[in-house]
Amino acid sequence: MSSLSFFRDMIDAIAERGQRLIPIAPRSAKEHITTDELAAQCEHLLSSRGEASGLALAHDILNQWQNLYDEEQTAFMQILLQRFGADDERIERAIAAYQTDKTPKNLARLYLYAEPKRQELIRRLNAAPKGTAKLVQMREKLLKRLNEIPELEAVDADFTHLFTSWFNRGFLQLRSIDWTTPAHILEKIIQYEAVHEIRNWNELRSRLAPADRRCFAFFHPQLTDDPLIFVEVALTHSIPDNIADVLDEDREPLNLKDADTAVFYSISNCQAGLRGISFGNFLIKQVVEELRRELPQLKTFVTLSPVPAFANWLKLADDPNGELQLDLLRTQIAKPDWYDDEVSVKEIEPLFKRIAAHYFINVCDKQGRAVDPVARFHLGNGARLERLNFIGDLSKRALHQSHGLMVNYLYKLDDIERNHEAYAERGTVIAAPEIIKLAAKSVNK
Repeated sequence: MSSLSFFRDMIDAIAERGQRLIPIAPRSAKEHITTDELAAQCEHLLSSRGEASGLALAHDILNQWQNLYDEEQTAFMQILLQRFGADDERIERAIAAYQTDKTPKNLARLYLYAEPKRQELIRRLNAAPKGTAKLVQMREKLLKRLNEIPELEAVDADFTHLFTSWFNRGFLQLRSIDWTTPAHILEKIIQYEAVHEIRNWNELRSRLAPADRRCFAFFHPQLTDDPLIFVEVALTHSIPDNIADVLDEDREPLNLKDADTAVFYSISNCQAGLRGISFGNFLIKQVVEELRRELPQLKTFVTLSPVPAFANWLKLADDPNGELQLDLLRTQIAKPDWYDDEVSVKEIEPLFKRIAAHYFINVCDKQGRAVDPVARFHLGNGARLERLNFIGDLSKRALHQSHGLMVNYLYKLDDIERNHEAYAERGTVIAAPEIIKLAAKSVNK
């Protein structure tokens, strides 16, 4: 038995014994509880000083929260907002004390009093058996409510603050996923794959079993069998321009001595409750180091990425003077199965690539960032936009999202920091010269 398993078993045992010490009688998992009763338990947890009874009560609160109906869970989130915030009077006194005497002690007191009570509540709930996993599920439910109840963003800010600490890089464990990985984890790889659907076990095997394929995932000590994020890698002899060749189950596996390129062709976040907590930048950089150690001959590290926002932008984008010829492209790709007509494809490609280059280089959101979420991720990590792949993915999903467009982002280790700073500080999209020229043509046409 590992030391981590032993520790978890010990916590479970303490929580179970602590049930006998709780003044509020614990409820069965099937017994329904009101939101006011649950809030009372939370107040009691915050005032609790006993470790065993606190663990047991936290365990009971999380179980009962999961047993609430959807509307009751929403009501409980509103209780967290209204009744478990910071104490305004204490904050005002602390501000006055600090303004009178700006000592480190008074500053520390101000910081302490400004923290909402729900942050300490979340910390104590986290100590319960499987508390971290249940809190991630709780935030997933919370995120679904934000559009209709925007004031709950204050509660989400507390979850985000704590999760950013609990899921920082120092706690994450990188594991290689292959065909010998336990089946219950492989099932989750199938379930969580978000870019290129894995329809059955044979398709999964084709991505994991061949010698020229790799998969890596980050795990957290409190979610040992549930990946946080994973990346699928193809080892190739050159940079691929379409996903069909990469996923071809009948292809001949490449001899590893001939591999000079590592292709990150799918990156999937697994936990909806951890949205906004960044892991991908750490994952790619560590996987690059792992692959370089295993295969020193690898020279090129590149993605084969979707462009999920391109079709929607093309549909809505303005072109008042017709300079971009957006209407022409819209008309051409409106034809059924246009991508199967060789004559149409040859005719469309130059215009399509010019408009795609404009989309990446010249179009930005209100914050001055790329409008495409995948582009923001890789450019923010310091990658270079290397190549536009016309009809790189002809799956139904890709045709709907990007009219088949895929791109390669190049991770050149010597340039990553410089590229990251250019994008983060000035919004500059670092791209291959060919793409920059195409984008310039779209503006000057």
